[in-house]
Amino acid sequence: MRMAQLSTTSGIPVATIKYYLREGLLPAGERSGPNQSLYGPEHLRRLRVIRGLLEVGGLSIAAAHQVIDAIDSDLGLAHTFDIAQRTVSAHIDRESLSNEAVAHVDDVLSGWHVSPDNPGRLAAARVLQTFAELGQPDLSGWVPGYAAAALAVAEADLDEVDARSDRESKTEMVVIGTVLGDALFAALRRAAQEHVSAQRYAALPEPPNP
Repeated sequence: MRMAQLSTTSGIPVATIKYYLREGLLPAGERSGPNQSLYGPEHLRRLRVIRGLLEVGGLSIAAAHQVIDAIDSDLGLAHTFDIAQRTVSAHIDRESLSNEAVAHVDDVLSGWHVSPDNPGRLAAARVLQTFAELGQPDLSGWVPGYAAAALAVAEADLDEVDARSDRESKTEMVVIGTVLGDALFAALRRAAQEHVSAQRYAALPEPPNP
């Protein structure tokens, strides 16, 4: 298909597609003339991936470029996971964290295979440090519950990856699942909070009119 048809089918303006081409997010089409190129289903699929990363995942162009490069690479899945995690996570300086917060996280993650500079480990420590600074240091019931939920989510993530039949689709699921999975889990958490709060704290009836 030509550029105009690719735009119509994908719902993405021609100018935006050309921008993705210039940025290297979208591979070039097959040249069919001096100023013409043809595009196939793989370009349409890649455009949908790009849109998901940018619009739903909230990634910058530079971050989206990194994760797309990971999809197109020959790296193993573990390395691809590492790239995806670090791309979508804020950089946290270990020196900015208290030893108490880091030790608390490590106690919760005891028995897990987690590297010292894992972005989740450091981010969790920063959250616990912030709670302590706000005068909420006792999270002994809350944090283990989150850790258990995180393990269940990680199992679901890897089940989805393993369900794919080829390396390309597995790698794509690693990257897309890492980015969009964050958005999905946050959305479902909001819905679950309303559900559980409605069960625990039944709304009081409206007072009668005087």
